[in-house]
Amino acid sequence: MPSVVGLLEQRERTARRRVDALREEADRIQAELVVAERDWNEWVIARSRVGEVLSPGEDDTTGPDAAEELPDRGEPPVLPASSEAAKPKSVVPMWRAGLAWSALSADYQRILQILADRNRLGQSPLTCQEMAGCFGLDPVPAKIEALRSKAKRLTARGWLAEPAPGRFTLAKAVAGPGGGS
Repeated sequence: MPSVVGLLEQRERTARRRVDALREEADRIQAELVVAERDWNEWVIARSRVGEVLSPGEDDTTGPDAAEELPDRGEPPVLPASSEAAKPKSVVPMWRAGLAWSALSADYQRILQILADRNRLGQSPLTCQEMAGCFGLDPVPAKIEALRSKAKRLTARGWLAEPAPGRFTLAKAVAGPGGGS
């Protein structure tokens, strides 16, 4: 007749094997999820880009064909007067010390402001879905992906940090003293 301790050890080993198997399966599914999300994000970005290119009535001369549209009269092009305030649909500049938030369009400034407020209160980074809620936007994929695109652009330019996938906060240099606000 087996001992009680022996029976308990046997059940413990069986339970441990099941936990290990489930963890392996969860890790495999998590890895597949990361790949699927990356693929989905690329398609969302592609659709967004095509939508920008095909949208009628936009006088955007910053595209790759802009140089072909400008007449060449042998003189340097006249650049518009530089202003601190950004225009809607403007390019996000690389962050550098002393660069004011006003160099960004209003949408980007709103993102920085909400993250600055959370940073000041010591709260955790935000997801794009949480940002949509803070801005009073409907949590629909189009709105969330638009925010994600902006947040990723700010991250690539050094304004934000992404400490965990899909969670955004101000970059340390931006959040530091005199962080450009």
